[in-house]
Amino acid sequence: MKEILKVNNVSYRYNDAPKDDFVLKNINISFEQGKTYAIKGKSGSGKTTLLSLISGLEKKYCGQILYDNKDLSKMNLDKYRNSDIGIVFQSYNLLPQFTAEENIILSMDISNLKGVNKKEQALKLMEQVGLDKSLAKRRVLKLSGGEQQRIAIARSLSYNPKIIIADEPTGNLDNETESEILKIFDNLAHKDNKCVIIVTHSQNVCDKVDKVYDLKCVNNKTDL
Repeated sequence: MKEILKVNNVSYRYNDAPKDDFVLKNINISFEQGKTYAIKGKSGSGKTTLLSLISGLEKKYCGQILYDNKDLSKMNLDKYRNSDIGIVFQSYNLLPQFTAEENIILSMDISNLKGVNKKEQALKLMEQVGLDKSLAKRRVLKLSGGEQQRIAIARSLSYNPKIIIADEPTGNLDNETESEILKIFDNLAHKDNKCVIIVTHSQNVCDKVDKVYDLKCVNNKTDL
């Protein structure tokens, strides 16, 4: 398996925090294509902060984060987020005034995707995540939570990124729908060779991924 993302000796603290009060301290982890990962830990352990760092949403940290052997701090982070990494949120973050299809196409527009029939590609992505094409013209607020999360996953796939990061993607879903969403992530890694990283509280999620990283808070220090 190819290593696609590496976190080298990374530490992070909030700007207004005491000098030695780190949210994350000396974190060293790596991720490979074709595998699923879970990052778990109690509230305040730094899960979402770590997600923000590796997705390029937070820039001020000590240490080094490498994407495909390239230093994230020296990359165009807008391009990175719009081409190399897809993000799925617990609250879906879909635009409610748009249809399912339009939400996916908008992501393609933002990433400046060329040379594809965007409507046709949106329908293919919906089918890939288990949604019937008949839902394409439906506004997202008229979809169930599970259907909205599938649209959010399809949107994250619209520009074919190598990494998918999901922040508590099953937190608002029932057990049956959670299992269906996890199957999608499993297929993305093991069939489509993507690296899938899931931030979660769910033990069920942890039981079904290839590797779990557990963030533990000990005396204001995060051990991994």
